[in-house]
Amino acid sequence: MVPTPALSVRKLAVAYPGHVALEDVTFEIPQGVLAGIVGPNGAGKSTLFKAVLELVPRVSGEVYVFGEPYRAARRRVAYVPQREEVDWDFPVTVWDVVLMGRYGRLGLFRRPGKEDYAAAESALERVGMAEYRRRQIGELSGGQRQRVFLARALAQEADLYLLDEPFAGVDAASERAILDVLRELRRDGKTILVVHHDLQTVREYFEWVVLLNRRVIAAGPMDVAFTPEHLAEAYGGRLLLVEGSSAALRKEGERLSLPSSEMPPVPTETPFDAAISHVSAEGR
Repeated sequence: MVPTPALSVRKLAVAYPGHVALEDVTFEIPQGVLAGIVGPNGAGKSTLFKAVLELVPRVSGEVYVFGEPYRAARRRVAYVPQREEVDWDFPVTVWDVVLMGRYGRLGLFRRPGKEDYAAAESALERVGMAEYRRRQIGELSGGQRQRVFLARALAQEADLYLLDEPFAGVDAASERAILDVLRELRRDGKTILVVHHDLQTVREYFEWVVLLNRRVIAAGPMDVAFTPEHLAEAYGGRLLLVEGSSAALRKEGERLSLPSSEMPPVPTETPFDAAISHVSAEGR
């Protein structure tokens, strides 16, 4: 018996005044995968997450989480927004932010208990931010802030995690720390969906991908969906490839301080044996 998809989106459409953001978006994400949402600027990647979470109105379409409508399963979903959407000047500590991840379980009138404090503490430990628990969030670096909001999501103890560009603007150490946590979640059977902009690391980071440009260009396992033809269609321009994917991956590994023994294997049975270095897209 095939397991129920972690996320199922059917014929989703979103429009703003004078602008269609998403059109007839349909795809499924199976349980227990680390998946990337990839596409050019303005493709509707962030809007997709907001529509799934009912943060923006849908013109049409349905969203199911583990076979249930989103509202019935919302406690099983954790969301990490883009950093630009957070007021970093708000006077709140790291501990307070992470403990907010428990509020969905507590409701409006219950106070946090031992179980909630333990979950928040464990989340901070997992992202390496426990020693900063009393620090104001406005005092943190970009990478530290991102780790704190990942910890808040972990404190929710969700089954499906949606992260909107968690690697954008973070230092190499934070990027590696975040990626390690996401891989741990996948090993624990959780499902993780990440909006990602760096094409060069897509194959290394994810096993499943959704290529989006207002509509779904392709969705599926990496070797099926992440092809030159689909990328060219998604980005609407000429895709430039450089030969020698092993060299490109080695360079990326050095950026993340990966020892050679941990370097990912170079793909050998893929539609192209090359690393993506640049996309020149019209209207990007």
